[in-house]
Amino acid sequence: MSNYLNNEATASTEIPRNENEVENANQTGLEKPAFDPIKRIEKGFQFFKINEFNKYPDYYRQLAEKQEPKFLMFACSDSRVSPTNILNLRPGEAFMNRNIANLVPAFNKLRYSDIGAIIEYAILALKVEVIVVIGHSRCGGIQRLLSLPDKKTSYDFIDDWVSVAKPAKEKVISKHPHASGEELQTLVEKESVMNSLVNLLSYPYVRTGLADKKLKLIGGYYDFVCGKFEILAVDSDIKPTIDI
Repeated sequence: MSNYLNNEATASTEIPRNENEVENANQTGLEKPAFDPIKRIEKGFQFFKINEFNKYPDYYRQLAEKQEPKFLMFACSDSRVSPTNILNLRPGEAFMNRNIANLVPAFNKLRYSDIGAIIEYAILALKVEVIVVIGHSRCGGIQRLLSLPDKKTSYDFIDDWVSVAKPAKEKVISKHPHASGEELQTLVEKESVMNSLVNLLSYPYVRTGLADKKLKLIGGYYDFVCGKFEILAVDSDIKPTIDI
């Protein structure tokens, strides 16, 4: 299979993803074919190989020698929220972590060491210049946070993880006691981004980078319902609630 994937592809590798193709398929009344994950992976890679890798050999040759991303990005695992697509990023531009609800917990050597390792490596080894936290509309993780405490349903990992954003939930409810439904969720989604940015200040390498003016923090919010991207904050807007 590896040989097949890495052969120079010359045949059409167009991936049927546009609306007209989907509509035409529906109109024919044909039964939807079973999903073939291997075929989808093969077609996806062939498309990339022809339209990117083979098209820009110098770029990928240079990238093979060294990565020098400008960004470290935290985004949600939600399949609708890919920074690579919505921000038109190319390989090599962003070191990335995607997790449920795009959270960044505060510095803690005993917990969440994966997040700590990503931040440490990005700043100390890769010398990234910007850290971006991207929230988004209709986030399932934030929806779960708003439902807590929930005595009917429990998860092994999810509830503990989304509780990282509990300060954001409490702040929004305090400031907007009458908010509910989608309005409340949107407010908490955005405040959670701010909470993660504040948590980033608890990492010594982040504070050093900011003090030396070698690092910038940005908070963003992607509304995939309306197709809008909003800058919520830059580092000058981010203030810790307590001395760290």
